[in-house]
Amino acid sequence: MIGSIAGILTTLAFIPQVIKVVKTKDTKSLSLGMYSMQVVGVFLWLIHGIVIRDMALVVANAITFCLSLVILVHKIIYK
Repeated sequence: MIGSIAGILTTLAFIPQVIKVVKTKDTKSLSLGMYSMQVVGVFLWLIHGIVIRDMALVVANAITFCLSLVILVHKIIYK
């Protein structure tokens, strides 16, 4: 139960940042290095979840990967 709540909260935590970045296109204060590492790290967690067949890990990291990728793409495009 605690793990599920943690997964939901850490996944949903990216939504306000995604909304702000998409609306404003302002990424000046965001770190390219941090979001690059975030996207790669979450992708690896996603692969790990697939390999061990843990659906909670797969779902949480698939959503987080997509949200983080949106921010990273905006950071690269609107630098």
